[in-house]
Amino acid sequence: MTAYFIVRAKVADSTLKNEFDRWYQNEHLPDACKGFNARWAWRGWSAVDPLVHYAYYEFDDIAQAQAIQGSDALNSLVVEFDRVWGDKVTRSREVVEIVQMLGA
Repeated sequence: MTAYFIVRAKVADSTLKNEFDRWYQNEHLPDACKGFNARWAWRGWSAVDPLVHYAYYEFDDIAQAQAIQGSDALNSLVVEFDRVWGDKVTRSREVVEIVQMLGA
């Protein structure tokens, strides 16, 4: 069943938000989607905490999503992320497998 690799990032300062948003839009999301061979990728900002950003990468199954951890693609993206943002943005990662879906 479908699975997601989710990255939660928190920008340390509101003055960085626009720059981070542009960078993620133009560089990081396209590079990650391609590098992870994700089916889809999308992102958004939290409505609860405006400095929290989420990125979602969709895969056909849990094995594909879990394979991201420790991959060359993730390692190179982490190096680039750290080079650009250092300690100005903290992040965490999660893998979620969809176990139930309902329609309207």
